[in-house]
Amino acid sequence: MNNKILKLLENNARMSNETISAITGLTEQETRENIENMENEGIIRGYKTIVDWDKIEDSAVSAIIELKVIPKAGLGFEDIASRIAQYPNVESVFLMSGACDLCVIVKCKSFHEVSAFVAKELAVIEGVTSTATQFIMRRYKDFGIELSSADDDGRGNISL
Repeated sequence: MNNKILKLLENNARMSNETISAITGLTEQETRENIENMENEGIIRGYKTIVDWDKIEDSAVSAIIELKVIPKAGLGFEDIASRIAQYPNVESVFLMSGACDLCVIVKCKSFHEVSAFVAKELAVIEGVTSTATQFIMRRYKDFGIELSSADDDGRGNISL
C-alpha cells in the first residue's frame, strides 16, 4: 500500500490525505500515519515543486557537469560525491557508469557563474581528473512533468 501512496505523492505532492484515502481505500487516519511513518523512516525525503523556469524572466542557468574522478582507497567515490553535494548551487549528484564517474547538475545565476564554479570549486578537488560541462538550453520534461508547449522557442525554423 505504501508504494501506491508513494506513487500518488510523487505525481502530486499536494494531494490531500482525503483524496489518497479515496484512491487507496485506507482511512484518512491510516493514510496520515503511513505518510508520517515514511517521512520518519526517511523514505519520503522531501516535497518538491516543479517550476518551469523558462517562463520566469530572471531564470537561472542550469548545467550538467560530468566528472572523471580517481576514487579514494576505502572510500570509493563517496567522499568526493558528498563534498560536492554540500554546495548550495548543486541540485543533484549521481554516480554513473560509462564515460564519466560523477554527474553533477547545478543551477547558477549565469553562464559565467557556472564556469567559475567548475574552474574554482570542482576542478580543483583532489581526485577530479577532468570535467565536461553541458548547459541546459531548454527543458521539455522535468521530474516526469512535461514543460514544453507549442510556443516558438526562439531558434527559428530550419528547412532543408
